[in-house]
Amino acid sequence: MSAERATTESYSLTSEEEYRLDFPRLVIVFSVMLAVLLEIIDTSIVNVAIPTMMGNLGATLDEIDWVVTAYIVSIVIMLPMTGWMASRFGRKRYFVTSIGVFTAASLMCGASQTVDQLIFWRIVQGLGGGALMATAQAILVESFPPSKQGIGQAIFGIGAMIGPSIGPTLGGWLTDNYSWHWCFLVNVPLGIVAGALCATFLHDPPHLVRNPRGRIDWPGIALLVIGIGCFQTLLERGNKDDWFESPTIVWLGIASVVGLVGLVIRELSTDDPVIDFSILRDRTFALGCLLTMAGGFALFGVVFLFPIYAQTLLGWTAWQSGLGSLPPSLSTAITMAIMGRIIWHTGPRVLYLTGMVMMILTLREMATWTLASGWDDVLAGQTMRGVASGLLFVPLSAATLRALAPEDIAKGSGLFNLSRQLGGSFGIAILAAVLDRRSDQHKVELARHLSPFDASTRATFDDLARSFADRGLDEAGADFAARTVFDGMLSAQAMMESFYDAFFLMAVVFVVLFPLGLLVPKHMPGKLEAKAAARERAEREAAAPEPAEGGDGEDDRVGVSPA
Repeated sequence: MSAERATTESYSLTSEEEYRLDFPRLVIVFSVMLAVLLEIIDTSIVNVAIPTMMGNLGATLDEIDWVVTAYIVSIVIMLPMTGWMASRFGRKRYFVTSIGVFTAASLMCGASQTVDQLIFWRIVQGLGGGALMATAQAILVESFPPSKQGIGQAIFGIGAMIGPSIGPTLGGWLTDNYSWHWCFLVNVPLGIVAGALCATFLHDPPHLVRNPRGRIDWPGIALLVIGIGCFQTLLERGNKDDWFESPTIVWLGIASVVGLVGLVIRELSTDDPVIDFSILRDRTFALGCLLTMAGGFALFGVVFLFPIYAQTLLGWTAWQSGLGSLPPSLSTAITMAIMGRIIWHTGPRVLYLTGMVMMILTLREMATWTLASGWDDVLAGQTMRGVASGLLFVPLSAATLRALAPEDIAKGSGLFNLSRQLGGSFGIAILAAVLDRRSDQHKVELARHLSPFDASTRATFDDLARSFADRGLDEAGADFAARTVFDGMLSAQAMMESFYDAFFLMAVVFVVLFPLGLLVPKHMPGKLEAKAAARERAEREAAAPEPAEGGDGEDDRVGVSPA
């Protein structure tokens, strides 16, 4: 479908004349965003509780990692299916049911007594949560007219971008003050409220055509589970299992390639696809998916790197690193609120390009961090990251999804969110490998410049040994302690250098993709048509004859300008 046709047909969505910020619309926005926030927070809320869960459940680190992996994998599998599921069961029924499944699974996760039970219910929780993000974004696209589309996407973006930052902070507080069980139980009352409100106020759009008796593409679903599931598992487990040195990762790689290739072939050749890849023919939408994947690479990557830097190199606690994530969350929310209001006037392109430049400058600022950096030193980079995130997310999502025809928005939202999720997973996997590999390489390179015959090296070592001797250690003990501390200093500096490599890699991604940013639409979809319609309406009103004096009441009203 061409972009022109999609733009024209988009007027069957909420129009400027039909839009009213009434109570039902506010309730819908609140309830769908509450559901989205719950789903996104649960991707990171358990991370800080993992050590406590290991001790409580008697699980190994490898076993407890599956609590995180299982949830993300099941979400990624469901994301591209949301459009098909909504058309088969009805969007309201599917969305409310998904909230119910997510809430019930959260209750069972909190009640789990073994790690196997917890992993199983996390899978179920992800299957319910996978519908929430994509369906909620489609609902918000349809709830706002073209001129308010930026505001709708800003509301969605605040939940989508701030959720990962709030998760660790909330999880740490709940675990420290109550128990890890409350990381899941906190979802239950909020999920019930969201489900009840959506069941009461949400309605299926008129353009949604249900097909409850259509043929189910079971081969496509099987290939989707194999391809996407194995690929996401590979990304989640690859660095932990030393990538393709592990036979398991090799088999996951083979299965993901076979599954993904087979999925594309199957879905393009069947009359009833579970994933409609044909919407990628829309160039604006395809460009948006590519750019959001690259954006997810960097944005999720920075969110992943900061807690490691703060806790490993600066010695911050989990609570302190969580507080360090609040400035970017606040600056993201403020930026999105501003962008949502001005995007109709400025257009998506200039804002998105500004965001790309801002992110490059942010990564440059982060490359000035050191082992001695404190709160004041990291505040500027963290705040800049939040501003850049808001500039990148709102324009791209608003321009990409609003350009689609109404019947394609639900399908497009699933693929759009899948692209961002896979980009984020891909980025985290690559950056974790960069930290591990480059840290070892930098340590070797730094060690080459250190020699027991070098005066400065020897002086530093002697000062360390002397300080330990002054604390009561004998000569051998002081020497061993000095060597241990010296090696730790060397390892810390090597890891800091690997962080610089990671920041540089993310900056390169944005530099390489900057030319593609020039292809982002200059105007919001629907703006030119809305202007033309308003101009035509004004011309008709100006050309209408004046009402005749002394006519009857009905004639007097004919042709009278609303002004």
